[in-house]
Amino acid sequence: MDKSFFTENRNSLYRMLPEGSLLAVFSGTEVIKTNDEYYPFFADRNFVYLTGLTCKEAVLLAAKDAGGSVSERLYILPPDLIAERWTGVRVKPDEASEISGIRDIRSTGSFIADFRKLAWSGNYGSLYLDLYKSDDANRDRAQHEFKHYVHHNLPFLLFGNSDPLFRKLRLYKKPCEIEALRTGEKITGEGILAMMENSEPGMPEYRYKAKFDKAIHEYAPYIYGFPPIISAGKNNFVIHNYSYNGIVHDGDMVLNDVGVMWDFLITDVSRSWPCNGKFSDRQRLLYECALATSDYMFSIVKPGMRMDAVDATIKEYNAQLLVDAGVLDDAANIKKYMWHGGAHHIGFDVHDVVETPEFIAPDMVFCIDVGIYHEEWGIGFRLEDNCLITEDGCENLSAAIPRRIDDIENVMR
Repeated sequence: MDKSFFTENRNSLYRMLPEGSLLAVFSGTEVIKTNDEYYPFFADRNFVYLTGLTCKEAVLLAAKDAGGSVSERLYILPPDLIAERWTGVRVKPDEASEISGIRDIRSTGSFIADFRKLAWSGNYGSLYLDLYKSDDANRDRAQHEFKHYVHHNLPFLLFGNSDPLFRKLRLYKKPCEIEALRTGEKITGEGILAMMENSEPGMPEYRYKAKFDKAIHEYAPYIYGFPPIISAGKNNFVIHNYSYNGIVHDGDMVLNDVGVMWDFLITDVSRSWPCNGKFSDRQRLLYECALATSDYMFSIVKPGMRMDAVDATIKEYNAQLLVDAGVLDDAANIKKYMWHGGAHHIGFDVHDVVETPEFIAPDMVFCIDVGIYHEEWGIGFRLEDNCLITEDGCENLSAAIPRRIDDIENVMR
């Protein structure tokens, strides 16, 4: 993405900051996995949203004075030839500036001293942090420790919460974000087709994952939107199955809930099919209820609709279809077969950190997710698509990925 995207995001955030306030946003630190091994680093999404940088131990510091003027500084790790020899080249100041659009790039070693100077200037009375994360060291250790430091050493600063501000900003997707999602949907579709086209009884779940991995990693090395959820048979009744240790038996439904990250935007698509390529009567009955519910939602979702009505309508409509099909005795008992919500926003996070709106509006993007889990029949699956709100309706961004029974069976012939 162009640096103008990140500059615009920062300026939008600064406009919401009160005058006389400071803001600190941390990229995060590595987490130890075992002994001297670390988990792969994944930068804080709010930090990335503002800077475009994915480096560890970086900090964005902004100051908005009483007159409304804003200064900003970006702190990054300094060069370290020994560390870089082991773990890779660190981002350089000119590179950080070119990516983020921030001119003032400094070493992390000067962050505390610079912050103290601003705090003691008398021009600022509050410090905005993401309080959703800062009270939990497991979420952001650097920010947690910084908040503790400020509390004990600069007690005159009042804490403000930047989390609601980010939630407002990230609710509406800009054109470049929507284009990134479109590309991500294409790649996600290729991964799903690689599994669907090569599906057969007797395969282990991990081999399905291998086919998905091979397809999406043709495009980028670090492309997972989230760990793929791939399962079959009884493992489909584990909503988030990451074990991949089951064997796909003849007649089992294969369930996958997968997505990729492209230009920081994450897709989230679910498709399900019988491993032998032919829906049984019971599988067809349940799947057609889910598909009809999804189609109905895409026909009615539009600006002005209440957001909380989306999830409620998915459950109500699907419940009535299951009653009409003789599967469910009473629509009020839908929780027996629908175990999770039917809509969530996507974006820089797969479950995007956004303000839950009262009403739907253009440029929002969320999932329409219909899951049916019938344990007595041994059939569990979900159908999940990505819904872009337009000026007068909505668009299914993942519609090109086979979702109708005839299309799925044709792919698998």
